Amino acid sequence: MRFAMATSRTYVGFLRAIILTLFLSLQVNAQSYTENLQQRIGIDQKLGDQLPLDLPFVDSDGNPVHLRDYFGDKPVILSLVYFDCPMLCTQVINSLLRAMNVLSFGAGTEFDVLTISIDPGETPELANAKKIEYLKNYRGREGSTGWHFLTGDQQQIDQLAAAVGFRYEYDEPTDQYIHASGIMVLTPEGKLARYFYGIDYPPRDLRWGLVEAADGAIGNPVDQLLLLCYSYDPMTGKYGLYIRNSLRIGGLATILALGSFIVVMLRRERRGELQQPQSN
Repeated sequence: MRFAMATSRTYVGFLRAIILTLFLSLQVNAQSYTENLQQRIGIDQKLGDQLPLDLPFVDSDGNPVHLRDYFGDKPVILSLVYFDCPMLCTQVINSLLRAMNVLSFGAGTEFDVLTISIDPGETPELANAKKIEYLKNYRGREGSTGWHFLTGDQQQIDQLAAAVGFRYEYDEPTDQYIHASGIMVLTPEGKLARYFYGIDYPPRDLRWGLVEAADGAIGNPVDQLLLLCYSYDPMTGKYGLYIRNSLRIGGLATILALGSFIVVMLRRERRGELQQPQSN
């Protein structure tokens, strides 16, 4: 009886050891896989770099185009996705659409949008279907002339992705592309100006990114004033309060308010003196 119990305890202990070993092995392998994936997938900021504008693509009507056809006059929002993506790409474009619908700027007037597929197997017909789907939900009247959906060959896609720091790869078992999420804002000359990460693009940040990319050619004096208080943080891809300039502007506003108050009080005092009756 005692021998049987000892054998049972030994057996249970042995199973526990095996389970613990397998668990630790899986944990190490998962961590190694995650670290390896992070090295291969991501978005590297290349602020100030020039886009290769001579790269050829195909628009949603099947016409051959070059990137330079969309630059020269306005800043450009760039998103790299693929149109048959079941999850992440749809969220990226949906978030961009929501932000654009809040902006007072309009696609086709103050800025343009390039949504380019990273899948060389996708066709202009698919790009056109995606364009029609999103333009139905875009409030801008000129959106049809300002939001472009392009497809291309693998060589051109790879060159564009490398130029903007977009690292991705094709996963053959799932027949899907593994990639990070984000959008870029470029100057009218085709230089990378701002990156916005994730699947949530605050309209305020997107507006200021476009204003700065256009070098003040769009927007209003309020935007320029607020941009003195807020600055772009490349690490987070967001605009944050710039304390030093905020204090300066706040101090200047205080001085102006005090100066105005003193002027008003002096004027009232002089009026009071003039209105006093003069004695004979």
